[in-house]
Amino acid sequence: MRNSNKLARGIGVKGTEYPTRDSGKIKREYALWRGMLYRCTNKMLVKYPSYSGVSCSENFKSYTFFYEWCQKQKGFENKDEKGKVWQLDKDLLVKGNKVYSEGVCCFVPQRINSLLTKSESARGEYPVGVCLITSAGKYIARCSCGVSKQKYLGFFNTPQEAFLAYKTFKEALIKEVANEYKEMLDSRVYEALMNYEVNEND
Repeated sequence: MRNSNKLARGIGVKGTEYPTRDSGKIKREYALWRGMLYRCTNKMLVKYPSYSGVSCSENFKSYTFFYEWCQKQKGFENKDEKGKVWQLDKDLLVKGNKVYSEGVCCFVPQRINSLLTKSESARGEYPVGVCLITSAGKYIARCSCGVSKQKYLGFFNTPQEAFLAYKTFKEALIKEVANEYKEMLDSRVYEALMNYEVNEND
């Protein structure tokens, strides 16, 4: 493997201990590491303002450290029912966390990641899961089930009533999905999902 003093994404040190490719194909560890570093750059911030303040730990700036960390994580080698590898998550164990680090990152299936993804630009002025139907003068609650499907929860007189319906449904759904994957999940991930609380600004 060729050595290089050039920083990956201007942040990370690749080193020479572990390969970045296997038979010409980029190794998953390296793809994850490069992707994580990219999410810590200004280029990512320009495209996705929600990544403001995102960074990574000093340890995670080292490909050698990150590579070895991956091997020890439950879920790293897992694939979902569609054959897709699990995703690196930074803010499930610590809600709102913006620092990729060895103590808080974990691997989860895409379905769980999708359930917890914030959609601030799509939400507008009302609580998450709530929108106003002007023609009816009512508020509707609806929830994504994490598989590109929307569950409609009914019409309500106030945004607070609609949000409560959303919160109740979403928290129950998260627990249901957590139990589906229970045996495959890191115990910390399972516990975090079972205790997950939905807030208005999620």
